[in-house]
Amino acid sequence: MGNWKMNKTFEEAMEFVVGIQDRSAEIPTDVEVMIAPPALYIAPMEMIKEPVYQLAAQNCSQHSYGAFTGEISPAMLESMSIRYALVGHSERRTYFHETDELLAKKIDGCFLHQVVPVFCCGERLEERKEKRHFITVLHQLEHALYHLKPEQMQKVIVAYEPVWAIGTGIVASTEQVQEMHAFVRTSLADHFGEATSSVVRILYGGSVSPSNSAELFACEDVDGGLVGGASLKVRDFIQIIQSASKS
Repeated sequence: MGNWKMNKTFEEAMEFVVGIQDRSAEIPTDVEVMIAPPALYIAPMEMIKEPVYQLAAQNCSQHSYGAFTGEISPAMLESMSIRYALVGHSERRTYFHETDELLAKKIDGCFLHQVVPVFCCGERLEERKEKRHFITVLHQLEHALYHLKPEQMQKVIVAYEPVWAIGTGIVASTEQVQEMHAFVRTSLADHFGEATSSVVRILYGGSVSPSNSAELFACEDVDGGLVGGASLKVRDFIQIIQSASKS
């Protein structure tokens, strides 16, 4: 899943679309590809004929309708057949002060309108240094997801993104990544049961690049990646997609 964040002019976005469509034969059929562009570009990108990607929103409101200037609701996403939305990205938590309680409401809104939430969780550097990373992530899971029914949880995509590795060039070691992904899966199993935990997709996000993606995706409990800067270049993104293939 490529998260473009607040990047690309419209012309650059369309150049990317043309570029990735032209190289569609290089994209393995066993890898699900998603792109979360700036909201302005969702409509034109959704109109591309036979796209090699599915679209996701970078954020959505907890409300379906109303006087919330500047917001995009899950009802609007549903009306455009946009199936995914990021919920709780660390930048939303940091810059817009989104709490886990608010994120739980956003997740409920997504399910109300057939949108799959991609729930982001992860610890800050000081929490890692103080060995509070497991407690932090468990708190995020409990407060945002544990009110769901097992059949709902099975549809959620969880993205573990250590805040200290996002856009910094610092990548968590494969041991750290696998350890946290296994912890997340075990925590979900403790609450929802093994049958639910085993089907939840858990992505890793944090300076994923063509040079490290294969090693990261080889971790037992890593089901894919939430890619930031490397998703802005067609060549880099395709290389990462290829490294996720099991074929």
